[in-house]
Amino acid sequence: MIRVLVADDEALIRAGIRMVLEMGGDIEIVAEAGTGAQAVDLVRKHTVDVALLDIRMPELDGLAAAERIAAAAPKTRVIMLTTFGEDEYVVRALRGGAAGFLLKDTPPDDLIRAVRRAAGGESILSSPITKKLIERYVGPERFRSDDARRRISVLTDREREVLALVGDGSSNSEIAQSLLISEGTAKAHVSRILTALGCANRVQAAILAHEAGLLTRED
Repeated sequence: MIRVLVADDEALIRAGIRMVLEMGGDIEIVAEAGTGAQAVDLVRKHTVDVALLDIRMPELDGLAAAERIAAAAPKTRVIMLTTFGEDEYVVRALRGGAAGFLLKDTPPDDLIRAVRRAAGGESILSSPITKKLIERYVGPERFRSDDARRRISVLTDREREVLALVGDGSSNSEIAQSLLISEGTAKAHVSRILTALGCANRVQAAILAHEAGLLTRED
């Protein structure tokens, strides 16, 4: 079972998320929090695979809570819950090592898949909105840097292809299909890329791909 914590200051939203996730059959809500501070305390008390955190919460906001959770429980994968008007906070969360973010109107099936992907070590970058956010704030036009290009110079041509697909939001299975390789091989490539680039997760690698200018086509 995937053990999940849900943190939101609105009880109705927490109830809705619980109802949706429990439909998946392999997801268990082990704790709920109404503030960021409560979320941090509960992660310390429970074994949590995935923490869903609202960004705007009293006492301690979701961004600060995510940083404390990363320090207290590095194996817990954090997904930020956001609304359309919080773009700049999302980028800060991604740079800080969050596994990704979801809009609060995410369809139920997508929410379940996102939690499963996060628990499996993947990042949530499939949404077109996510791509636009990353491109707006850390995209190649604004942040392309010599340092980013220098960092990716250690990669092979195949690894650069894989990194570009990671930056495009592809899962391991989608990378495998695109490059006609096995999913195991795709996963191994991603693991080597993260190690070579010193990235904590796929989100940071995706940002680096954008900064290095690997993604040049229009979405």
